[in-house]
Amino acid sequence: MKDRELLPRTGSFYKANLHCHTVLSDGRWTKEQVKQEYQKRGYSVVAFTDHRHYGWHPELMDENFIPIAAFEADLNEPFPPSGSFSRVRTYHLNFYDTDPANRTGFEAIQPPQRYGDIPALNEFLQTMSEDGFLCCYNHPYWSLQSSPDYLPLQHLFAMEIYNHGCELDGLYGYAPQAYDEMLRAGQRIGCLATDDNHDCYAPGNPQCDSFGGFTMLRMPSLSYANVIGALQRGDYYASSGPLIDQLYVEGDTVWVRCSPVEKIYLVTEGRHCQMRLADPGRTITEAAFPLKGDEGYIRVDCRDAQGRHAYSNAYFLDEL
Repeated sequence: MKDRELLPRTGSFYKANLHCHTVLSDGRWTKEQVKQEYQKRGYSVVAFTDHRHYGWHPELMDENFIPIAAFEADLNEPFPPSGSFSRVRTYHLNFYDTDPANRTGFEAIQPPQRYGDIPALNEFLQTMSEDGFLCCYNHPYWSLQSSPDYLPLQHLFAMEIYNHGCELDGLYGYAPQAYDEMLRAGQRIGCLATDDNHDCYAPGNPQCDSFGGFTMLRMPSLSYANVIGALQRGDYYASSGPLIDQLYVEGDTVWVRCSPVEKIYLVTEGRHCQMRLADPGRTITEAAFPLKGDEGYIRVDCRDAQGRHAYSNAYFLDEL
């Protein structure tokens, strides 16, 4: 096993919300309000993923804030005779533009509206990827989807392992099982934590859906190109609270250093898991996990006393 930094040690971490809605779709805040409220809380990056609306807002960009051009597409199965959406399975997909400055006249487009036609959906995802968009598969639990819906997907760069708005809606925000299922099916993708905020409730209200899920990007400096580069390389981790400071392989050992948590797990492709657990009432901030070489892939899960998680991306041993 070669020594390797799984998260770069150089550069700085920048906090990002990569799923956000404004008044341009079904959110309550303007894009200016989003910038103001998120900057107050230490965010440097927000992706404007309004439903079926391509949001590129370069006027918001400054040395301390990067707006990511993006949109959220959807594909619903046919509605039942009752017309209720509550039991309709749906794909929600975020598309992040890697180079909006060189794109003109673009409008958000939808995948073919034929739920269950996986080849057509994958063809659409391939076209979007070739056109310079990174695609994230969103909130499988809220979407009422199961493995046959998401295991065949191709041309994704990531999926949402945590969605704060969905967790508030009905406790369907966490999706680590779906992530592992996708990895075990051969998808080599990252994982994001997002807000999916609509801001129907003010900050401070327990039902406020902002500021609960975030992605930490490790970059040399804050710029649009660096944000996209970090996403493409996997130089980030997902969190609903804890912070990961270092993650690296040294010899045959994985090292993790993080903010105070109760549990640190090393999840693998199989059933074998390693862990370091704090004594009752105490916390830990690091762990070392020896590798046997048969783990398939590894990913780190750090859980704090409030039940919040920090998730690393998965790393496949044949790439280390």
